[in-house]
Amino acid sequence: MKLHALLTGLVLASTLLAAQAQDKVLRYAFKVAETGFDPAQVTDKYSKDILGGILDAPLEYDFGARPFKLRPATLSEMPEISADFKTITMKVRPGIYFSDDPAFKGAKRELTAADYAYSIKRHYDPRWKSGNLYLLENAKILGLSELRRELMKAKKPFDYDREVDGLKVLDRYTLQIKLGAGDPRFVYQFSDAGFLGAVAREVVEFYGDKIMEHPVGTNAFRLVEWRRSSRVVLEKNPNFRDARYAEIAPPDASDQLKAEVAALQGRKLPMVDRVVIDIVEESQPRWLSFLRGEADVIEEVPIDFASVAMPGNHLAPNLAKQGLTMTRYPRADVSISYFNMEDPVVGGYTPEKVALRRAINLAVDLDKEIRLVRRGQALKSQGPVPTTVFGYDPAFKSEMSEFNLPKAKALLDLYGYVDRDGDGWREQPNGQPLLIEYSTLADGERRQLAEQWQKNMAALGIRMTFKIGKFPEQLKAANAGKLQMWAVGWVGTTPDGDTFLAMGSSKSKGNANKPRFDLPAFEALYDKQKAMADGPERLALMTEAQRLLVAYAPYKFHVHRIWTDMAQPWVRGYSRNLFVRDFWKYIDIDVNALPKAK
Repeated sequence: MKLHALLTGLVLASTLLAAQAQDKVLRYAFKVAETGFDPAQVTDKYSKDILGGILDAPLEYDFGARPFKLRPATLSEMPEISADFKTITMKVRPGIYFSDDPAFKGAKRELTAADYAYSIKRHYDPRWKSGNLYLLENAKILGLSELRRELMKAKKPFDYDREVDGLKVLDRYTLQIKLGAGDPRFVYQFSDAGFLGAVAREVVEFYGDKIMEHPVGTNAFRLVEWRRSSRVVLEKNPNFRDARYAEIAPPDASDQLKAEVAALQGRKLPMVDRVVIDIVEESQPRWLSFLRGEADVIEEVPIDFASVAMPGNHLAPNLAKQGLTMTRYPRADVSISYFNMEDPVVGGYTPEKVALRRAINLAVDLDKEIRLVRRGQALKSQGPVPTTVFGYDPAFKSEMSEFNLPKAKALLDLYGYVDRDGDGWREQPNGQPLLIEYSTLADGERRQLAEQWQKNMAALGIRMTFKIGKFPEQLKAANAGKLQMWAVGWVGTTPDGDTFLAMGSSKSKGNANKPRFDLPAFEALYDKQKAMADGPERLALMTEAQRLLVAYAPYKFHVHRIWTDMAQPWVRGYSRNLFVRDFWKYIDIDVNALPKAK
């Protein structure tokens, strides 16, 4: 009997091990650490990417469609939008459930319209200090901003039960939103689960101030492990609805990708069991880990290895021979350096302060930056709006892309930034030292960019020092207006340039508007274009708004990046949509093609 029990145990153990061996695990790395997982508190791309796999927004982008197209995610149909763009009515599909969590006390918890109403209201609650509140306030949801101000003035907690005209739950599954200003594109915001993904009130109240550690949603995955700034592990949500793969291949897809997409049709989503994301800030170990097969995909091949991995922007023959695939696409983003407009040295709107910022921008050699540091994987920026969204005007050329050291020096000389003591460094017009502190990260790419900055500023006669830190801490300091200059990227979540113009809006100071720029002339243009339908008139206003940002120079707009991702031969269906965070849901791992353990 003991021998029989032992043999039975060994068989069961072998069966379990075999089952575990067949788990489909997608492994890859972020180059920047996450900050947490609460849509009311996070603003960074990497945290929002994680949330995109856990939470559901009402809408999502059709994964393969080009041009980009919205479709229902948790809604039974597309929202009904009034002719004046002031009323949006959404109907949630019945039968969608949150992943199990102790906050639900053992009960199955269905997603309802009230969850989306609550999730919107959380951004108005001062407790959470939402960095995305400006996106809602710009649209003027009737009554919510007024409620926020009233309760803040009275020093009372936010009242989630108070009904306002702009946000009404008409029945269990129907939500109606009324805006004070017509906005033809406000509905785009409901595709970003990292911003307006549904969270349940019971979960927030259960975890309180620790909600950043406990995201609970209705999407394909749930969080099972989080080692801060080190590793994030997601696993398939057992409660995820019956969603089937019904995607189309992008127009530029290879024959191989088209065949893989065809083979995946009808498969239940998600197709992988787990997603393991490591935080690997240095580019070399991230690249080598991928080459060794320790990662299944690499998002944005590090530019240090671009010439080896993709000479001439084509997959290297040795990598092609191994069966690796390459996906190349322009990002909806802009890489920037900003000047704190409230800083006594680089900030301000007087002619000499504007001249200082313009001179610094003119001294940046973007051709060298793109060639030497970015290895050709970027396009020069004329302004904030990238090539992939509405608002980009190919005819718009500006000083942002100009490298003109004599012009920069002449500007500084004209406004009194001269070397008075003969030490080779310029002083401020009042004779005080001119020293600029530039905050950046420690990875190899940022170090090379800092070296370029130092050479450019030395040639101009300006002393620049560098403050190296971690992204989460620098983001917090930037939002609080405590950094003099900072290097960062801004990524769009919709195919529209409004997101990028918001970087100059006074309503988004400390959020999208990191430099805290405040110019009434810009604000008037920004508000006017926001209410217009797409067309030549709106495009002209957006271009004029960009001209003002260039002229006052709260930013140095560097480049719009081109990313190249690579995938291992056992990854099926890998492609990218700029506005889909949870691409993991749409790819498969062929376990039969995995390398055999030695």
